Amino acid sequence: MNFKKIILSISLVVLLVVAYFGFKVYQIVFTPNTSFTEEKISVFVPTNSTFEEVKTIVSPYLKDMEKFETLAKRRGYATDVKAGKFELTQNMNTNAIVSALRRNVPVRVTFNNQERLEDFAGRIASQIEADSLQLLQAFKEPTFLKENGFTEETVFTMLLPNTFEFYWNTSAEKFRNQMAKAYYRFWNDERKAKAEKLGLTPVQVSILASIVHKETAKVEERPRVAKVYLNRMNVGMPLQADPTVIFAYKLGSNDFKQVIKRVYYKHLEVESPYNTYRNVGLPPGPIFMADVNAIDAVLNPEQHEFLYFCASVERFGYHEFATTLEQHNVNAKKYATWLNAQTAN
Repeated sequence: MNFKKIILSISLVVLLVVAYFGFKVYQIVFTPNTSFTEEKISVFVPTNSTFEEVKTIVSPYLKDMEKFETLAKRRGYATDVKAGKFELTQNMNTNAIVSALRRNVPVRVTFNNQERLEDFAGRIASQIEADSLQLLQAFKEPTFLKENGFTEETVFTMLLPNTFEFYWNTSAEKFRNQMAKAYYRFWNDERKAKAEKLGLTPVQVSILASIVHKETAKVEERPRVAKVYLNRMNVGMPLQADPTVIFAYKLGSNDFKQVIKRVYYKHLEVESPYNTYRNVGLPPGPIFMADVNAIDAVLNPEQHEFLYFCASVERFGYHEFATTLEQHNVNAKKYATWLNAQTAN
């Protein structure tokens, strides 16, 4: 009888111990362990981070770091840290937190309206781990340029404004290579054939498209503007594109933040290969990140014989076109008179 009591007592103690440890495990693993009030927060773990660094990163969002550390070590995370963007949700338990830190969440990378590769690199660096210097070095890497037929001036034409998905810890080189793949997908056989028919390479089309893009924001007008420039090129006439003069002036002054709304003679006199008033043909590189619409406007130009255009005073944002210099001068004088009146007011 005493033996049975002893066995019963021991069994009871064992059950109590098991229950205690089970409760402790439950507390560690399955009870909420977040301290933020937002529905969801993102944490970013840099490449080659140590577990100690991860603890510092997540500590503002956890109630009990000891629980996290204990489970992370038990599940092998402490010796196998993942880099990237990770999402934690409100009231997440410790087990879910450790699992979440193993699920790299893609980020949506968006870019457009960039004037230079330097601006673009800064824009991308704000969205992925790679910094702007790493991105610039990747895009200007000599072997990459040579293998893809670009120069430091023309590699910017490879970039097509869009939204892409990347992992936050994507390297500069991998990002660049994905941009190259998107570029070659865009330049399919149909587009390349249209460029060849115009006597242009894809790079030249993109350079001209960058001018067209800056010249007019009116999508429906771009094929007409593109044809004006193509007509000028066909007769050996300088492009005389104001956006290139502005770009050249800003490039020379090394101040791309300045806003130039009106072109004066001091701008026209700038000595630069980008000044299409002083040089015949296309500039050595794009002056802007042309969007797909502008590129397709060059590839599918409106058929006409216009050689001139200037801003319209009747239709704001549009232009008046002319086939002769005499016609153009009438339009230009009308616009200058209107512009001077606006300035005086």
